[in-house]
Amino acid sequence: MVAVDPAAVLFATALATAVVGLVVAGYAYRGYRRNDSLAMFYLAIGIGLIAAGPVVVSYGLAPLLSLSDAASLLGVLWVTIAGLVAILYSLEGT
Repeated sequence: MVAVDPAAVLFATALATAVVGLVVAGYAYRGYRRNDSLAMFYLAIGIGLIAAGPVVVSYGLAPLLSLSDAASLLGVLWVTIAGLVAILYSLEGT
């Protein structure tokens, strides 16, 4: 039986989430470019932040800046809140 490293599975899942989220954000950005809709622009930013932001913070910034677990989690929460605010603005700002 082959043992699978849980950290590798976690990274692969996080990477897949980021990639699919960026594809969805790309479609929203194409909608912004096609219709010149600022709401779609903020939606694209929000989806991108929610999908890719935590991966960038967890696997990019945290090791690069030697962040503690608490600081890394705080960064993930901040980027998620920023994404939700962008989505809220895209829905309420129109």
